[in-house]
Amino acid sequence: LNTARRYLGGLGLQTAGLAFGGYYPSAKNNSEEYNGSSWTSTPNLNTARGYLSGFGIQTAGVAFAGYLSPSAPVASNATEHYDGSSWTTAPGTLSVARSSAGGAGIQTAGLAFGGFANPVPEISNSTEEYNGTSWTSGGALSVTRYSLKGSGTQTAALGFGGLNPTTTSLASTEEYDGSSWTAGGDMSNIRDVHGNSQNGTQTAASAFGGRNTPASSVLNKTEAYDGTSWSEQATMGTARSGLHGAGTLGLGLAFGGNPPHGALTEEYTHIGTATIKTVTTS
Repeated sequence: LNTARRYLGGLGLQTAGLAFGGYYPSAKNNSEEYNGSSWTSTPNLNTARGYLSGFGIQTAGVAFAGYLSPSAPVASNATEHYDGSSWTTAPGTLSVARSSAGGAGIQTAGLAFGGFANPVPEISNSTEEYNGTSWTSGGALSVTRYSLKGSGTQTAALGFGGLNPTTTSLASTEEYDGSSWTAGGDMSNIRDVHGNSQNGTQTAASAFGGRNTPASSVLNKTEAYDGTSWSEQATMGTARSGLHGAGTLGLGLAFGGNPPHGALTEEYTHIGTATIKTVTTS
């Protein structure tokens, strides 16, 4: 990254990624595009903030929520759109101002769920659905948490990891069907999103990095979700928290993080497993 940072937002694909906002050490409004080999600075966010979230693609992205200042943690309800060249403030704002929330979907059909809500540190289990213009209430998370991550679509989303109200990391996973959340398979490694990053769909997602609280151990573990259960995969080159991710399960992207890794980018290729069959012909 051109601007080192942590607790940033991200979206897009491995060859067309977007990084925005974050802290290092103050709130950032910097935005950068990734083309599969290098980052290029783009016009800034209108509102500098960290612990923000996003969804969409590089030419049609959404940034929402976040903290305006690490020293004065007031959650934001701001929403911004990116069109591949500039950020504009969207007309619709979140009903529940929050930070450290999960996100999933595309610019015209997105989700926000969980997070810290005002007055901070109140923790929210609320879900809001976005139609490209305005936010409306959806089904509440079963497990109240913040610092979680999400992937998938508005009608088939995945929420996982995070911290509960007692600031203990979680392994629990929930699946959203467009109206309500139900339990999915637990992660192999409990972790919170001060690192835990994701990409993919409800049935093909990955999680990498993160931090185990209260043990305060920073992870390099990678896991893949198949719609039922998580399995451990190849580890990251550098264990870190405070990063973000983009891409698909097959081709992932991890970037940013806590010092000294605030500018570091890693690419991930998921090989998966093969089933071998013997076919006899006559």
